[in-house]
Amino acid sequence: MLQERSRTNQKTAPMEKAVLLLVDDDQLITESLSFVLKKKYQVYIAESRAQAKTIITSLKTPPQLALIDLGLPPFPHQADEGFALIEDLLACDPQMKILILSGESEGMNIQHALTLGAVDFLPKLAKPALLQSRLQHHLMLQLVEKQKSKSVTDSAIIGESAAMQVLRQQIEQFSRSFSPVLIEGESGTGKELIAKALHEEGARKDGPYKVIHCAATSADLLEAQLFGYVKGAFSGASDDYNGLFSEAENGTLFLDEVTGIPYALQAKLLRVLENGEYCRLGDTECFTSNTRIIAASNKSLADEVKQDRFRTDLFHRLSILKIQVPALKERGNDRLLLRMHFQNLYEDSIRHFSLNEEASKLWDEYDYPGNVRELRNVVIRLGTKYPSRIIKREQLEGEFEIEAKPEEHGALKAGFKSGRVNDVWLMKEIGSGNFILEEAIEELKNHCIDIAMNMYDGNISKVAKVLHINRSSLYSRIQKNINEGDK
Repeated sequence: MLQERSRTNQKTAPMEKAVLLLVDDDQLITESLSFVLKKKYQVYIAESRAQAKTIITSLKTPPQLALIDLGLPPFPHQADEGFALIEDLLACDPQMKILILSGESEGMNIQHALTLGAVDFLPKLAKPALLQSRLQHHLMLQLVEKQKSKSVTDSAIIGESAAMQVLRQQIEQFSRSFSPVLIEGESGTGKELIAKALHEEGARKDGPYKVIHCAATSADLLEAQLFGYVKGAFSGASDDYNGLFSEAENGTLFLDEVTGIPYALQAKLLRVLENGEYCRLGDTECFTSNTRIIAASNKSLADEVKQDRFRTDLFHRLSILKIQVPALKERGNDRLLLRMHFQNLYEDSIRHFSLNEEASKLWDEYDYPGNVRELRNVVIRLGTKYPSRIIKREQLEGEFEIEAKPEEHGALKAGFKSGRVNDVWLMKEIGSGNFILEEAIEELKNHCIDIAMNMYDGNISKVAKVLHINRSSLYSRIQKNINEGDK
């Protein structure tokens, strides 16, 4: 836990250090970086995504900064865990500044990490001065965001597109209601900011507003945080805690990434929604909550219900009022308005830039898979790299995740290549004694991906959707096959 510093003499008391989370499974890297950084930062070290999540849940407030490797256990030669960790950290705090510790030959993975919401990348052997400078720069930008928090909130609903006009109308209508609201939309679209707007524009604006990130909180801790507990209810429960339903009384409780609530715990949440009743852990006394629930998810709750991962009755209770947040690619000229908004927001920290005709065309055509968060980070990087300059198309392309065209992996079995795969062909292959099932399954997966990539002209977002595969996992598989094909 963070130590509370004495505030008895504010003139002489040292400033509290910013908290930095360092995640890498190479002990030599973490020790050397920690030695360099500990003078200016309170450094927490984790070797894996699981350890990082444990540290996050143990802190009173999330770290301001995170410096992470993408290749983490149990798959240190792939980027999947690193990608997932970025999403975990941003779920805990959308304002956290995540920097990537990069090794060699990671260009494609770094670009995808930036799309997911990372703000910068640094070589693992970066000079201490460069490391300190980059971290300090992003800490300063975070301070700007907090000082202009109202402007940042407004960025969720900036735009003149038809989709944004509908969204603003829904916020105005739903803010006056006391019913639950379900907000669905892709990562980076501003769901948490919309939830805050619903609270601040509603009848409960003078009441408390509490947030819990369900997917980033362990099941046991989630239940304890929501409902509270009595002293001795479990190991470490040294005092009574009333829980978020009590703390948000007559206000709003925002459940971010609500699909992260374990199935067994969903029944207790349903009870609160139906009659307001709940019990603290280790207590037999029932309490009544008058808290309004707003929930959000980057997944379709209806699809989760079909997969038996989410309760049907809870889904219907949460979705009495529903907001579908549009992806940035569906918002037309809002891209330009948002660019100008963020340039003005950070004008004290980064210099203005402009785009030439070709770059402007690319800005309008790019689909921003990371949505508003990605656009904001691109503005920051462009303003930092090209202050007061006119940016060309090729310079802008370097900041975007331009999707790869299908590659020939060179490893598909002859049957897949020729289209001769059938029961007879498989019987011959199995009978040959050289057939390895796991390898054949992998080849089939690659073949299906190749077909889908050709069908959708290399659009990874569409391919991931039609194949029902996580975009990050798809990206890692493509990168792995390209690397193997280059050997």
